[in-house]
Amino acid sequence: MSVLLFGVSHRSAPVSVLEQLSTDESDQAKIVDKVLQSSLVTEAMVLSTCNRVEVYAVVEAFHGGLSVIGQVLSEHSGMGLGDLTKYAYVRYAEAAVEHLFAVASGLDSAVIGEQQVLGQVRRAYATAEANHTVGRTLHELSQRALSVGKRVHTETGIDAAGASVVSVALGMAENKLGSLAGRTAVVIGAGAMGSLAAKHLTRAGLDRIHIVNRSLPRAKRLAANIRDLGVEAHAFPFDHLPPLLTDADVVISCTGAVRPVVSLADVHRGLAHGQELKQLVICDLGMPRDVDPAVAGLPGVYVVDMERIQREPSARAAASDAEAARAIVAAEVANYLAGQRMAEVTPTVTALRQRAADVVEAELLRLDNRLPGLDATHRDEVAKTVRRVVDKLLHAPTVRVKQLASAPGGDSYAEALRELFELDQQAVDAVAGPEMPLIAPDLDKAE
Repeated sequence: MSVLLFGVSHRSAPVSVLEQLSTDESDQAKIVDKVLQSSLVTEAMVLSTCNRVEVYAVVEAFHGGLSVIGQVLSEHSGMGLGDLTKYAYVRYAEAAVEHLFAVASGLDSAVIGEQQVLGQVRRAYATAEANHTVGRTLHELSQRALSVGKRVHTETGIDAAGASVVSVALGMAENKLGSLAGRTAVVIGAGAMGSLAAKHLTRAGLDRIHIVNRSLPRAKRLAANIRDLGVEAHAFPFDHLPPLLTDADVVISCTGAVRPVVSLADVHRGLAHGQELKQLVICDLGMPRDVDPAVAGLPGVYVVDMERIQREPSARAAASDAEAARAIVAAEVANYLAGQRMAEVTPTVTALRQRAADVVEAELLRLDNRLPGLDATHRDEVAKTVRRVVDKLLHAPTVRVKQLASAPGGDSYAEALRELFELDQQAVDAVAGPEMPLIAPDLDKAE
C-alpha cells in the first residue's frame, strides 16, 4: 500500500475554483468518510487551508484510489470530474511524501515560508487521528512532516520575508496608506487567523481595533487580549459592521463562512456616513471570499485578496533561504523513505529468525527423543552451540538485507527473502506490530 495525494491549490487553480472546493470541518469529515467507504482506501485525511484542498490517502491501487478520491471531490465541489482534474495535481508514493514535507515547510505557500501552514497540517492530522481515519502510514508521515517543517523554520531564514499571509497583506496596506500607527482597524472573524491579524495590527501601532464576529463572547475574549497589550479594542456583532467602516482605515476579514460576509451595501453605507472621501484598505483573507468582489469598484476602496498577495514580491522568500529549506526537505525525504523501506523488511527478518528458532527447538526435541539419557549440562551446551551457529549464519545476511532495503528500489529484498526461505506472508504479518502512539506532539504554536 502507498500514499496517494489528490490536491488543488493556488499553484494549480484560480481562486474561483478553490472557492468551489473550500471545506469546513464537517465537509472534511464527510469527504474522508466517503473516501473510506471504498475497499481500496484504508487511511485518509484532508488538509484544507486558504490556498489548498488536499486529500492524503493510503490506497491498495493507484488508479482505483485516484478514481475514488476524484469522484468524492467532484461531488463535493459540484464540478464535473473532467473540469476538476484540469486543476488538480496527483502525487504518489515518494512524490506524495516530498510534497507534504514541502507544504509543512512553507515552500508551497502563497507566502513562501509562512508558519501558519505548519499548524494547519498539525490540525489536519489531529482531526483525522481523533476520527480514527489514520493508521500507521499516515501517522508516521504526518509526524515526520511536522518535524521537518519545524526544522526548516528553525534552521533557515525562510520566514524572514513574512511570517504569514496576514503580514504580507498588512505590508500592502501600508504601501497604500502609509504608516498604520494611530489608525483604526476592523477585524472580521475571531478565530486563529483573526487572532493573528490582531497581533500584527497591535505591533503596527494602531490606536483602535474593532473585532466583529458571529459569536460575540469569542469576539470579546479577543478584544480583551488586545486591551491587555495596551491597545483600545471593542467587540461587536455582525450587524454593527457598516457604522464601524465609517472610521476604519483597514479591514481584515478572515472567517470560515461559505459566502461573502462583507457586502457591497455594507461598505457603501459605511463610507456614506463619513465626513470626507478617504481611502479604505480591505484585506480579504477568507477562502472562499469574505468580501463581495464588487466592493473593489467603490471609490477610495482598495481590496487586497489572495490573488494579489500571491503576486506580491514580499511574499517570496530569499532565494538562498528557500534553497536551504529545499535541501533540508530533500534530505529528510531520503531519510524517511530509507526508514520506511527498512521497516518493511524488518518483519520479514524477524519472521526468518523466528523460523530459525523454531527449527532449532524442533531439532533439540528430536535430540531428546534419540538420547533420552543425555545429562542436562551436555544438553544445554549442545543447545547453546546450535543457537550460536544459527545466529552467526543469519547475522550477515539479515544485516545486509536491511542495508540493501534502505536504498532506493530496496523494497524487493523482503520479497526475495520470503521466497528464498519459504516464509509464509501470514507469519510475517503476525510479527509486524500494529500499535502506534495516539497523540501527536504539539510541534507548532505559530498561529
